[in-house]
Amino acid sequence: MKVNSTVLTLLVASLFNFSAQGQKTDIMLLGSDHLAQLYKSDNPNTDVLLPRQQGELAAFTKLILPYQPNMIMVEVLPEKQKMIDSLYSLYMHDNLKLDQLADGRSEVYQLAFRMGKQLGLAKIYCVNAPGGTSQSILDNGENIHLYKEEGMALRSMVVDKVKALQENRLSLKNYLVFINQPETYNKIYHLRYITPARVINGTFKNPDAMVDTAFVNPNYIGAELISVFKNRDYKIYSNMVTAQLKTKAKRVLLLIGAAHLGSLKSILRDDPAYTVIDPTTYLDR
Repeated sequence: MKVNSTVLTLLVASLFNFSAQGQKTDIMLLGSDHLAQLYKSDNPNTDVLLPRQQGELAAFTKLILPYQPNMIMVEVLPEKQKMIDSLYSLYMHDNLKLDQLADGRSEVYQLAFRMGKQLGLAKIYCVNAPGGTSQSILDNGENIHLYKEEGMALRSMVVDKVKALQENRLSLKNYLVFINQPETYNKIYHLRYITPARVINGTFKNPDAMVDTAFVNPNYIGAELISVFKNRDYKIYSNMVTAQLKTKAKRVLLLIGAAHLGSLKSILRDDPAYTVIDPTTYLDR
């Protein structure tokens, strides 16, 4: 009887797993720089509102559209959902002039709204969460040189790409493709979520209000920084999955800053309800 019971348990478990597999939701995490922050008033190559850059954004989104998401999420706080709904409604009816909007260069409007309209989606979902902090608050402690040297190397790589964009040696489309390469976002992930754990016995330099220093253990100062970043990512993840549960969408696209890509992918890979779709499947065609 014990053997039969074990077999029955395994059979039920396998059937449950098969059912869960059949109901999995595809999700693509599409990375972007914050396009409004790229803008330099004295450099037209950085202005996404100009015709050439508009064409490059259209070329980038054209690569992604075959994924055919039926839900698009963006890095905006849920408290701003009504505002986004209102702006998106205007955009859908060609009544929103982005060049007259204070943050009209934002990737939310330039990429998410663009794709949403072309796909005929009724809504763009806000799933950001408060939290996070600057990487620069980790400034001292044992092994801090490992963190600083890796940070300098990453900044050098990114600065080279931004400079190429500014000098018109790199198109905006290819800059966005670069951001979504695993080699790029994995380096960011390693700097933010792996290397800091090697830094111990230090203090944060000028932490902002989002960091509760009363509970920070100086012995694990680097791990404390990781926990600040990861805490926000789990809140974003919670907003994502609860929004998807309400809509029952089966092909989701999240447009988010590159700093979150590696962390959120690692979380979603462990969630059996989701299949993570690599954007390079579409971008590298």
